Amino acid sequence: MNAPLPRTAEVPIVRPNQTPLGELHLAALVASAAEKSQAQPGIQLLMDLVAADMQKVNELILSKAGSNVELIPIIAKHLIDSGGKRLRPMLTLALADMFGYAGNGHVILAASVEFMHTATLLHDDVVDESDMRRGKLAARKLWGNQASVLVGDYLLGQAFKMMVDVGSLEALRILAEASAIIAEGEVMQLGAAKNIETSEAAYLKVIEAKTAALFAAASEVGPVISGQSPEICAAARRYGMDLGLAFQLVDDALDYGGSSADLGKQVGDDFREGKITLPIVVALERGSDEDRAFWKRCLEQGDIRDGDLDHAIALLRRLGAIDETIRRARHYGASAIAALEALPDTPHRQALRDAVEFCIARVS
Repeated sequence: MNAPLPRTAEVPIVRPNQTPLGELHLAALVASAAEKSQAQPGIQLLMDLVAADMQKVNELILSKAGSNVELIPIIAKHLIDSGGKRLRPMLTLALADMFGYAGNGHVILAASVEFMHTATLLHDDVVDESDMRRGKLAARKLWGNQASVLVGDYLLGQAFKMMVDVGSLEALRILAEASAIIAEGEVMQLGAAKNIETSEAAYLKVIEAKTAALFAAASEVGPVISGQSPEICAAARRYGMDLGLAFQLVDDALDYGGSSADLGKQVGDDFREGKITLPIVVALERGSDEDRAFWKRCLEQGDIRDGDLDHAIALLRRLGAIDETIRRARHYGASAIAALEALPDTPHRQALRDAVEFCIARVS
């Protein structure tokens, strides 16, 4: 059909010999996570429109996150209890509901999308050696890298089993392609890390693969299973892709100009991990030789000293790099909104527009 696109609170450590996570306990955590996602400004209409289907998604997540291997539901507890807005599965539901889809496939695909996203977070934290995720200690800090990777693999396996149940080869192809692209993006990011010669084009290619690809796939599969035209499916995909790019660029800006509450991780993690993000690319283009030497010492050589993060933030602000990153995010947001013009003028379209504005407003 369409060609694929080339917080700080510590939690107790649960040991393997403790009581496995019971079904009722996990159900309560799913409900708790759903409550935490309520009343998010800007996406209330979207949440209202998909509320009944999201309840079904939560129930499906509950049923598929269990395992006789007790460490799997324990880590699932940690992730579910961490909350998150579940924006990606809401996109799948809304873009199927928009066209009057009457089956259950959109619920299954939405749960698959959420499992894919959760798996990538587990894997990302291992690759990036991150300590925090959604305001809590990352799973790898509690149970180790091996368990995090393997539970991520388990969730991916569950996601693909669910996709097969839908019976749409095209939807399966789109999400399988996204999974491969995300992995490619991770590898590309490894190549770009600590390399101050990374160009803007190279960086955008990384985040298109690593972040935006799943937004795009989550948006496209709704119209696909609803039997919509290639043009409609392409418009939905473009919306998701541009929304994903805007979302990631806002995260890039927040890492230097936001708060831990906004990010769900420590401010400056990208700096400490030597990540070359768009604010850095812009600063390298605009800065002096002395500035470049600073970035080289900190990011390439990993020689970060007291006060360097504050200096980095001040430098990015002086050079307008954070503002420029936000400007680019707004550009992609506007492009996502423009893509919606090809879709029916329904409350769902307004909700999808609100979702774009919600993502951008995080830096307001």
